[in-house]
Amino acid sequence: MEEIINGLPNFCGHEEEINGATGKSEPVFLQATDISLDRINTAFGIALHMHQPTIPAGGDDLATATLIGHLDYMMQHPDIGDNHNAPVFAWCYSRMGDFIPELIDKGKSPRVMLDYSGNLLWGLRQMERGDILDNLKKITCDPLYNRHVEWLGTMWSHTVAASTPVPDIILHIRAWQRHFASIFGLEALSRVKGFSPPEMNLPNHPDVCYEYVKALKECGYKWILVQEHSVENLNGEGLSRQHLPHKLIARNSQGEEVSITALIKTQGSDTKLVAQMQPYYEALSLHPMTLQEKRIPPYVLQIGDGENGGVMMNEFPDGYKNAFYRIGKEGTVALNGTEFLELIESAGFSEEDYIPIYPWGQHRIWEKVTTFSEGSVEKVIAETKQADDRFHMEGGSWTNNLSWVRGYENVLDPINKLSALFHEKIDNRDVDKNSHNYRNALLHLLLSQTSCFRYWGQGMWTDYAREICKRGMDILERDF
Repeated sequence: MEEIINGLPNFCGHEEEINGATGKSEPVFLQATDISLDRINTAFGIALHMHQPTIPAGGDDLATATLIGHLDYMMQHPDIGDNHNAPVFAWCYSRMGDFIPELIDKGKSPRVMLDYSGNLLWGLRQMERGDILDNLKKITCDPLYNRHVEWLGTMWSHTVAASTPVPDIILHIRAWQRHFASIFGLEALSRVKGFSPPEMNLPNHPDVCYEYVKALKECGYKWILVQEHSVENLNGEGLSRQHLPHKLIARNSQGEEVSITALIKTQGSDTKLVAQMQPYYEALSLHPMTLQEKRIPPYVLQIGDGENGGVMMNEFPDGYKNAFYRIGKEGTVALNGTEFLELIESAGFSEEDYIPIYPWGQHRIWEKVTTFSEGSVEKVIAETKQADDRFHMEGGSWTNNLSWVRGYENVLDPINKLSALFHEKIDNRDVDKNSHNYRNALLHLLLSQTSCFRYWGQGMWTDYAREICKRGMDILERDF
């Protein structure tokens, strides 16, 4: 599979090959792991999230500027803000390709999970930084190293699922899988079983969450990384056994259900937790637990930006290496997410044993919905909002301080119009999903929904979103 076709990422088409890779159900790490479940008491995992948005900034005129990665923009404008950090960021995107072999060569057994947005992967290639991608390929494709490294899937353009038009959710998920396979190969894709949601956002509207989880399952994912405050026990209470695997139940307004295993990220967003290896030190303080009357090691899991902030740029390398100089294969050990699940499931656990949970706020819906008649769920949602102004259907995230909806009508309206036109022009028509026209239209659709355009408030970032939407509308009207 080619990685770039006519200047655009190869992230659509190839359905048969992709489905063959993602549909494999055999264990990924179980045969290769050097950890024995009966010799460990507790475990931990860390994930590094890497992202740079794609922006129309390759020129001074917004209306004609080419699409480039924000890292490239930082490199070109080192005098603006913190852009002088761009070379360090680039090193951060590559350095796990050095750290993992270094530790293995010294007889250690490191672990890391990697979450790179499609924007960033494409942007690195646009910048001709194939050296970074090649360094990542080494630890992704070489069996000597890849049993220590787990890639997590994500939304291609780092979109917030709860405020993404529902038909576009699966397009983001599949686009990332295809793009990843074009870089690292189908065999590497077949090992991607965990999913990392951008902004740790979990939809809590019943119909949106149902379609989200359904799409993840259709695309072959085994588990999802979930922020603890974005979910609740079935009785509406907060989680009390965060270090055990959970079963996320998604029920729609028709009463249909789908579920997926959830591993819980505790606490909020703080890169210090990863940079200073907090999960390891927390795991040291824990003891084996019991689930369904069977012994199970608790699993402490954190994810943080892999490049952003002084602690990640400066403290993480020594913190990571020094921890793994001490970590062995007994007692408290490092495990990646899929590896942990495969080990406990080989000992007799299954998803049905895991603690059932809902997305945040859904207990208040399901305790009042007695029949799944037309409009019953929406009626309860409206009544609950009226009684409690803190109740919302914007989804849970790593922070409760940000809304991806309120105040962004001038962005969401163009996004929704572009999505509607895209599906009007594409769905139920014989459109070649490998064609340049389709790839170009899909690119603008996905890029318009990047979370960064609704993270920094009104200004240049919202202007970027509207410009991408305008270009997308023009492409659809002209080429379809």
